[in-house]
Amino acid sequence: MEIENDLYKAGYRYIACIDEVGRGCLAGDVVACAVIMPPGEIIVGVKDSKKLSHKKREELYDRILDKAIAVGIGQVDSKVIDEINIKESTRMAMKLAVLNLKTKDGRKIVPDYLLIDAENIPLNIPQMSIIKGDDKVYGISCASIIAKVYRDRLCINWGEIYKEYNIGKNKGYGTREHREAIRKFGPSPIHRMTFLKKILKDNK
Repeated sequence: MEIENDLYKAGYRYIACIDEVGRGCLAGDVVACAVIMPPGEIIVGVKDSKKLSHKKREELYDRILDKAIAVGIGQVDSKVIDEINIKESTRMAMKLAVLNLKTKDGRKIVPDYLLIDAENIPLNIPQMSIIKGDDKVYGISCASIIAKVYRDRLCINWGEIYKEYNIGKNKGYGTREHREAIRKFGPSPIHRMTFLKKILKDNK
């Protein structure tokens, strides 16, 4: 909370923390979350979502949503990722997450400062990019948990539609099983074609 506390002392009121998930996946959307947490309150157990079990993430997801002042989700699909590349798509998802920030009762919130995990966002709002921010900044850890659980649930839905690829389990990442399914069945409508060049080339 040290960085956040310094910003509150400097007079900032709504500090949005932003992280993304799904950047390295072969299939599905890249998803970002922006979250504004109340100052001075810590939910015990919050840390980088990659260091938490599925069960613990689900539990913390509900607690973060309950405590958050505002939450926003942004997602960009595989078609756009193929058009503009994954870095620009990640930045777009993060921007959408900030623009979608709302309170529980649906009131729109415009943050006055952004803390972002290792990125910068094309918005005219003061911001700080923090390498390994999901490990160092409490609010970014909260955003990483929300983004991860939200996207995992999307993956379960995609897995029901495109059963051959077991996306509900592999979450769209390039596991051996997933790569073999792509070679066997070809890509689905949610696969990122620009990520599959080597896999499909090896299949010829």
